[in-house]
Amino acid sequence: MKKNKKKKIIIILVTVLILIIISLLLIFKDKLFSKETINNTNINENTIVEEPEVNIVDLNSNSRPYAVMINNLNEARLVQSGLNDAYLVYEIIVEGGITRYLALFKDVDVPRIGSIRSSRHYYLDYVLENDAIYVHWGWSPQAKEDIKTLKINNINGLTYEGKYFYRENPISPSKIASEHTGFTNTELLSNAVNKLGYRTETNKGLLLTYSPTSIDLSSFDSVQDAKNIKIVYSNYITNTYEYDIDNKVYNRYVNKSVQIDKNNDEPITVKNIIVYSINNYTIAGDKKGRQFLDNIGSGEGYYITEGKIIKINWEKESREKQTKYTYEDGTELIVNDGNTFIQIIPKTGNISWE
Repeated sequence: MKKNKKKKIIIILVTVLILIIISLLLIFKDKLFSKETINNTNINENTIVEEPEVNIVDLNSNSRPYAVMINNLNEARLVQSGLNDAYLVYEIIVEGGITRYLALFKDVDVPRIGSIRSSRHYYLDYVLENDAIYVHWGWSPQAKEDIKTLKINNINGLTYEGKYFYRENPISPSKIASEHTGFTNTELLSNAVNKLGYRTETNKGLLLTYSPTSIDLSSFDSVQDAKNIKIVYSNYITNTYEYDIDNKVYNRYVNKSVQIDKNNDEPITVKNIIVYSINNYTIAGDKKGRQFLDNIGSGEGYYITEGKIIKINWEKESREKQTKYTYEDGTELIVNDGNTFIQIIPKTGNISWE
């Protein structure tokens, strides 16, 4: 009898305890499950936390880029158009100490690109490493032969002037030499690709890996401040960069003059700069002094972004293989989300910064 009585008491106590807990939950439910509490625990159903995205290129796109030869003579620089829309630009020496750009455009609409000049054979190595469709206006004998041998998908202004290329003077009525007035645009290039039956989907990934969040270089052993940069190619070409701390980009100057994109008359700005030097020499017997570039191999260089510079390494195994850029410890270089200028300078050139 005593056991039954004790059992009933336990049941009553447990029941009372349960009722007390339920009552407390009802009293404090608004506090426990308020929107503020949910927000603090990151489970608000109205809040969606999205990962940051890369903006300079669409990482999910498999479209092939256009690689366009851009004129960089002093006179031509007055009408340079489209460089601010390129996600990647190579600058390389050619004959006479001048340079030309190879500007890459991907998934963008650009109303005018140019002025466009002729090909040199070593630029094909960078067309190949990006699986790009090559756009040029003429060619050197070496480039003409290599384009044929390597079966480069190309669009040549000599062949298609008036169809996929046009003449224009963007600074009219000021006079400019006819050789600096050759342009195209992405709509015309798309028409050309469709007509010529070129492959439109790429078989290679992007050359560079981009970080959607700002990269802090301050932890690297070789890091130095680089607010002002000077890159000398020759007596004819000296580039300087000045860091804009508010916008976290570099303003670009050539021979001490600010470089302007004539499409909108805005200064050309750059997020990432990669610099390294290689040997070049005049091709034997070439009366115009055209160059050979000793660009297959490896070496040291620099990566510059957001006011800092660090040492890096580069390696290119063959003409078609992508150049590998790595930190000093051998891991893959990651660059900031933004456009990149790759400055391949002669061994006789130099870079300085402060």
